[in-house]
Amino acid sequence: MSVKKFESSISVLDAAKTRIKNLFASGCKVYLSFSCGKDSLVMSSLTYDLIMAGEIDRKQLTVIFVDEEGLYKSMVDAAMRWRKKFMSIGVPFLWLCLPVKQVSVLDHLSASESWITWEPGKEHMWIRKPPPFAIFQHPCLHYPGEMNYQTFCKKAFSDGVQMIGLRTAESLTRLQCISRADLSKIKPGGAFYPIYDWKDNDVWLYIKERGLVFPEIYMRLYEAGVQRNQLRLCCFFGDCSTQGLRWIAETDNDLWERIQRREPNAYLVLLYWDSEMFRRSSNKRRELEKDEEKKDYCALCKDILFLNTDKYTIASDTKKHLKAWRGLFTKTYGVAQEKHYKRMYEGLLYGDPKMRILRILWTVIYTDYNTKGRG
Repeated sequence: MSVKKFESSISVLDAAKTRIKNLFASGCKVYLSFSCGKDSLVMSSLTYDLIMAGEIDRKQLTVIFVDEEGLYKSMVDAAMRWRKKFMSIGVPFLWLCLPVKQVSVLDHLSASESWITWEPGKEHMWIRKPPPFAIFQHPCLHYPGEMNYQTFCKKAFSDGVQMIGLRTAESLTRLQCISRADLSKIKPGGAFYPIYDWKDNDVWLYIKERGLVFPEIYMRLYEAGVQRNQLRLCCFFGDCSTQGLRWIAETDNDLWERIQRREPNAYLVLLYWDSEMFRRSSNKRRELEKDEEKKDYCALCKDILFLNTDKYTIASDTKKHLKAWRGLFTKTYGVAQEKHYKRMYEGLLYGDPKMRILRILWTVIYTDYNTKGRG
């Protein structure tokens, strides 16, 4: 699906403020989704300042923070600061420590791609202690692991609009998500993205100019070699954050021990973070593999999907989508390139529980084909 982009005559900052004011002007309840990340901080700061300026009604706002258990200390500290800040002006701040299903890409040995945060009965394994004011139950969640937190929030807060700090610059999937959304329609049960058009530089410039305190882990990850446009604070076991585990093991032994107690297979990251198992492509890996015989990724994907599926260890949450993967392979055959098959192969073996890679490949394959044709 092609996406058209248009230049605006106003700054992204003014546009974001206008969007937030329009959202509150609709009269709907607003649920600000707080995550401790840089985008969340910007969105919270914009909203707080508009409240203090008397331009939006604080009575419409509730802040929701889904605590994913596996958080850096500086992220927890950020949540504490903003909880105090919002509550000081009478805005509710719901700190949710719920037993929801989370993605995990570490359990290759057991072919599992999920775990449950704050799982009842496993308190001794929790990565950290929850705050005393945390909320552990909700009427919409009937049993542990019933749903992931995105589904929970959509169901639990359907009486209002969720304001989310999602930005198109972060991924092709997010760009497609925003391109399909109609931000002019504001109604309960929907989602709203006030800073969707901000670039990384816009976010960091805003943080600098406002003097916002951001989680220190951003600096530590940057020092460890994470590129600025890849600085994202995800759950430790998620598909975009496994590489960061190796840095934790080197610098914070206490946190690493707690993570290993919660997820015994976390040690796999230390052994294979820069391997095919975790879909890494660093310069070191390319150097080590330069003399290896070139793999026929098209043939490997065909073998996994059609010929010898049972001989491969494919996680259950990915395996249930094999029909969709087979459709991708079949319908793009003759169009897809070797680099696409490589990504397909690694996605199948590494895991793609949220179908991100699958969705992206549909677009990338045809985009590359059309670009090549025009060339």
